[in-house]
Amino acid sequence: MALNKAKTILVTSVSGGVGKTTTVLNLAGILSNLGKKTLILDLDFSSGDIAAMLNIKYDKDIYSLYEDLNNKKFTNFEDYVAKYDENISVLPSLKDPRFAHKIGGKILEVILYKARLKYDVILMDSSHVLTNVNLFALDYSDEILYIINNSSMNLKNMKTFVSILNNMEKTNYKIILNNSNDRNKDYYDKFDIKNIINKNINYVIPSNFYQKNIDKYIIEGKILTLDKNILKKQKRAIKIFNLIVSDILEESKGDKNV
Repeated sequence: MALNKAKTILVTSVSGGVGKTTTVLNLAGILSNLGKKTLILDLDFSSGDIAAMLNIKYDKDIYSLYEDLNNKKFTNFEDYVAKYDENISVLPSLKDPRFAHKIGGKILEVILYKARLKYDVILMDSSHVLTNVNLFALDYSDEILYIINNSSMNLKNMKTFVSILNNMEKTNYKIILNNSNDRNKDYYDKFDIKNIINKNINYVIPSNFYQKNIDKYIIEGKILTLDKNILKKQKRAIKIFNLIVSDILEESKGDKNV
C-alpha cells in the first residue's frame, strides 16, 4: 500500500482513434515494471474497454459502486476493483452505457478519496467528450496527458482545446504525439504542429512502435510494455514511456523531446 497520496493522471484526447487507451495501458505496464501500485480508472462511459482489452473478468463496475453508495450498501473499495497483475488494478467502466447519464462528477471525488491512499498512481482513461465526469477529472488531476496524432482534424481540435485550457488557466497538461497510431500519416513535423496548435509537443511516441499484430496482444490480454520481446526490440519507444512515467513520479526532469 502506498504511504503517500497517489499521483492522479488523466489521459485524454480531443478525438477518438488516436491510441489513448493503448497509451494508458503502456504507461501502466512501465509503472508495474517499477513496482508501482497502479489503478486504471476507466471513465469512458460510452465505449470503455480497458477490462475487455486486458481479458479481465469482473462482476462490479463504476455503476455498481455508484448504486451501492446511493443505497448505503458500499463497504470496501477493493470489492469494485479487478486485478490484472500484482501491481495493476482496474475499476471498469459501465457494462451498460445506458446508465451513464445517471453518474455525475461527484462520484469521481468519492472514488479518488477512497483510492488515493491505496495506490501510487491513478491513471484515468476518459473519452474525448466533455461530459460532467470528464470535466471533474480535469479539475481533480495532478497532471493531464493529451494524446494526439498527425492528422489535420485532430490538430485543429487540439488547437481549439489549447485555447480552452488557457481560458481555464490550466497549466498542468502535456501533449503526447503518437506517431505509431498511423505511421503512414507524417504530414507535419514537431515544428509544424507547434505552430498549428500553439503549444509544444512534450513527448513523441515513434512511428516504429506501430504493432502490425496488435490484435494478437489484445486477444491475449497483454500489455505491450510488459512483453519481454517488445522491451528488447522497441528501446526508443520504451525510453519515451519511461520518461513520461519518470516525469509523472517526479523522479527526474529529462528532455521530453527525445
